[in-house]
Amino acid sequence: MKHLTLILLLAFSLLNADELSDAYQKEYTFLKAQKSELASRLKQEKSFHEKEIQNTQTKVITLQNEIVALSQKSQALQKQIEKSSLTLDERTSNKDITSSVIIQAKSILNDYGIAVNDAKDADAVAAMHKAFEDTAALYTKLSSVQKIKGSFYLADGTTAEGDIIKVGNIAAFGISSKASGALAPAGNGEYKLWNVETSAEAAAFAKGAMTKDTKLFIYENLDKDVEYAKEKTFNDTLEGGGTIGYIILGLGALGLILVLLRVLLLLKSGSNVKEITSIVVAKVEAKQANEAIDAIKEYKGATARVIKATLRNIDKERDHIEDIVTENILNESSNIDKFGSFVLVLAAVAPLLGLLGTVTGMIATFDVITTHGTGDPKLLSGGISEALITTEFGLIVAVPLLLLGNLLSGWAQNIKDSMEQAALHIVNVFAINKA
Repeated sequence: MKHLTLILLLAFSLLNADELSDAYQKEYTFLKAQKSELASRLKQEKSFHEKEIQNTQTKVITLQNEIVALSQKSQALQKQIEKSSLTLDERTSNKDITSSVIIQAKSILNDYGIAVNDAKDADAVAAMHKAFEDTAALYTKLSSVQKIKGSFYLADGTTAEGDIIKVGNIAAFGISSKASGALAPAGNGEYKLWNVETSAEAAAFAKGAMTKDTKLFIYENLDKDVEYAKEKTFNDTLEGGGTIGYIILGLGALGLILVLLRVLLLLKSGSNVKEITSIVVAKVEAKQANEAIDAIKEYKGATARVIKATLRNIDKERDHIEDIVTENILNESSNIDKFGSFVLVLAAVAPLLGLLGTVTGMIATFDVITTHGTGDPKLLSGGISEALITTEFGLIVAVPLLLLGNLLSGWAQNIKDSMEQAALHIVNVFAINKA
């Protein structure tokens, strides 16, 4: 039974193997056909896409060329626009300049009786040319010497009739039977005689000649009165400095007085140093130290007092003698250095007061500007004078006081050094003779 089953199974397997082989063969044939078809389709698709890519690249290159051409065209149009805009601006500017020139010519030439008519755009250039021609003619006239009849004021306020010789439009001379000379503006288009002797120059101009050194008064216009030339005195300068200027000069005077007093004190303190020292040294070398004090009894001053104190203690120990010398020199220093520090303080305070005057002067100037504006320079001169003059006074006082103060301080120190040197020299001579 078992053998029969195995035979049947073997026969069934053989039958199935043939069917599987046929099925596999059919499937293989089908797949091979599919592969061939897919390969053919892939080749077609690849060829199609390559053609599409080439077409696309061609289109891109064409578009790029079109973009470059359009960009160049845009740049050319932009340059044309800028050129047109510049041309328009130039024409507009020229029009504005022409209008401005005509307006200025009208405002200036009207003062000289020359009419300038308003012009439209078409006539603006012609009007401008006419204005330049009129200006050139006026310039020629004003740059020449002219003689006209007229009057001018004298220094006493009276009027003199005669000839007025105009030197262009900047100066004038007056010739009359009363007085002659250079003229200055008196305001409102009138003249007055300048308070400087210029009659020779006026006579020379009247004859058509000029002196080698011609004096004349040059003015800007005749609308504003000009004050007579006045020589500035020290009192004017002093008044210009104001209250602070007086204070600075007062401190300067005080400083000079203290300097003189200090010089007298130093002369008194430093006098007869060598003479006193030589007398005492001679007595000590002769072993007459006790008689040395009597020998210099008639001498006064700081040096004499220091050497007398040294002689009174000369037989004591060296350290003790040196202490006594130093103590006496310190006692004399208060008199030798008297007024020295105060002089230097004044030298330091003076420029600070000058700076204070500068600040107050500028404040006053700005107050005047706030109230009256800047139209009249005379109103500003007071504050400016105070601002500058106080600084000048401060420096004038500070520089000599500082210099003299330091020189006197050095002199005082030399006197103290000479006293100490003289006293120690006497002590050394005594010690040598004693030994």
